[in-house]
Amino acid sequence: MKPDEIAGLDWIKANDLIPAIVQNARSGALLMLGYMNVEALLATLETSRVTFYSRSRQRLWTKGETSGHFLELVTVSPDCDRDTLLVQALPAGPVCHSGATTCFPEAKRSDGESLAFLGELERVIADRFASHPQGSYTAKLHVQGPARMAQKVGEEALEFALAAVGGNNTMVLAEAADLIFHVTVLLRQQGIALAEVVRELESRHAAPP
Repeated sequence: MKPDEIAGLDWIKANDLIPAIVQNARSGALLMLGYMNVEALLATLETSRVTFYSRSRQRLWTKGETSGHFLELVTVSPDCDRDTLLVQALPAGPVCHSGATTCFPEAKRSDGESLAFLGELERVIADRFASHPQGSYTAKLHVQGPARMAQKVGEEALEFALAAVGGNNTMVLAEAADLIFHVTVLLRQQGIALAEVVRELESRHAAPP
């Protein structure tokens, strides 16, 4: 959303305060609900830090102005009626005043949120490749190169298969995690994102049987 689009929102229906639902731009988790007037939305777009109008304080309030746990803006999108906003942002710490990551701590975590950790894993692997911290197993694999990475994928795939044949679910889970980790490492070395693998699977699913 751009500043020149603000006037196109339905401010009259919302009594000049539009509800703004904040979502984690990476995991999809719902973080909080706030309200924005024109000035708050403009400040959000101009500073890239999510700013609300505080009904209790009767003033603009930038989330994190006291705690330092800002919400770094990714995008703002109006709903179909243009009287509600979806704010997608990246939190720089806990969102709730209680210290929780979300203001909806009792909400059931979605499958999508759980799977979103794979994106975080990719970012950690990329950081290890770039910084090579001492003692990092991932950095060691990066130095050893694609042949060693491929060897580890083969080893972990065999261990996963053997665990599945053995019927020990605890071992299956552990070996599956090891396999997915090493596959992600090798994909990163090849310059392929997990999102590309997902798109390939989606295209196969969409194809006629």
